[in-house]
Amino acid sequence: MNSDTSRRQFLSVLGALVALGACGRGVRSGLAADPPGGATTTSSTPPAPSPLADTGPAHLAFAAELYRTMAASMPGNLALSPYSVASALAMTRNGAVGKTAEEMDQVLRAGPLEALNADYAGVEAALAGRAGQKSIPGGDPVLVELTTANRLFGDKGTKFEQDFLDRLADRFKAPMEQVDYRHDFEGARKRINSWVSDRTKERIPNLIPEGILDDYTRLVLTNAIYFKAPWAVPFRPESTQSAFFNRLEGSPVSVPFMTGRVAGWYAAGDGWQAVEVPYAGGELAMTVVLPAGAFGAFDRGLSGERLAEITGALKPSEVDLRLPRWTFRTQAPLKAVLQAMGMPTAFDTRKADLSGMSQEEKLYIKAVVHEAFVAVDEAGTEAAAATAVVVSASSARPDPPSLTVDRPFLFLIRDRPTGEVLFLGRVVDPSAS
Repeated sequence: MNSDTSRRQFLSVLGALVALGACGRGVRSGLAADPPGGATTTSSTPPAPSPLADTGPAHLAFAAELYRTMAASMPGNLALSPYSVASALAMTRNGAVGKTAEEMDQVLRAGPLEALNADYAGVEAALAGRAGQKSIPGGDPVLVELTTANRLFGDKGTKFEQDFLDRLADRFKAPMEQVDYRHDFEGARKRINSWVSDRTKERIPNLIPEGILDDYTRLVLTNAIYFKAPWAVPFRPESTQSAFFNRLEGSPVSVPFMTGRVAGWYAAGDGWQAVEVPYAGGELAMTVVLPAGAFGAFDRGLSGERLAEITGALKPSEVDLRLPRWTFRTQAPLKAVLQAMGMPTAFDTRKADLSGMSQEEKLYIKAVVHEAFVAVDEAGTEAAAATAVVVSASSARPDPPSLTVDRPFLFLIRDRPTGEVLFLGRVVDPSAS
């Protein structure tokens, strides 16, 4: 693989953080290499059964509702990381009590707290196993990087409950670092941003903007994930051709379409087509879902059951694919989104109960900010996301299905064995940045 391809391999990064404030303030033509023997073995091997299958529906339901709630109030392209937001909330849930905890459990579709902790510990352990050298058809092995990291940034003048600290250290591998919010909250903000930037290879350099933290901030919980991988078989840049994409309002725009016969997974159902394109190793993939009718109705009706229906129907197949390149960024506050999803109490200065974290002061979640960036090209995908919560044939065979993604569509970047959705979004105008 040449150096240009290496530079543009898949990167996904995300940080999630919670700051708590005290109350009062593969192909033939079109891809870079042909599979040996005419087959792509890495992308057609079904993934091993997930040990987290019991919680998969809950994770999909959370991902769909988070997307649907954000999409309802945000026009245009959209990208988010359900994994990041859920991980941050799961850590925060360990300090919640009473109605605050009950609402968070409902939003996360969670059972007993220990089961929730074990679930997310299992997800992180599974994702850690995706990293390493991966073989690709007809080429030298390539490196897939996938790491997660958690850390607590607590006010040095606040006494935190030891049980809370122990659970997060044990299940989330989240050590505590002391900072001084009371006398130098700007210095604390720069320290947290530096940690996130380091863990995301400088893709998220300023997660917490000025004005979010203050001298009433008591705790910031951070979660970061870094992922870098190429397509199992890159698209050939010389096969990319400009064509028209019909935007959400119906107007056409000329954009570059990557073109090739992909050895991945394909399915078609009532009102949709889907293709899943593997990254190197075949365990991680991007799923593209193209509604047959009006995109808006499909978008508004997205649910965990629908996502499970689509991903469960995917079968190994070659697909003649025409997929636009795109690059865009989403910046969105999530406080109102999470309140609408069913957890308003955690944001209420009078009613919130986070006494499981500390009993010295009454704590509440002050604000939530989310940012995600996704870029897709012939070599793979580059993506970054962060969350601040303040406290993926032979001619003798039948012709393969064909899919031209020339109108608004959904995309997921997911871990196939666990089903965990790392990124989820929509593209309504690939020409918009």
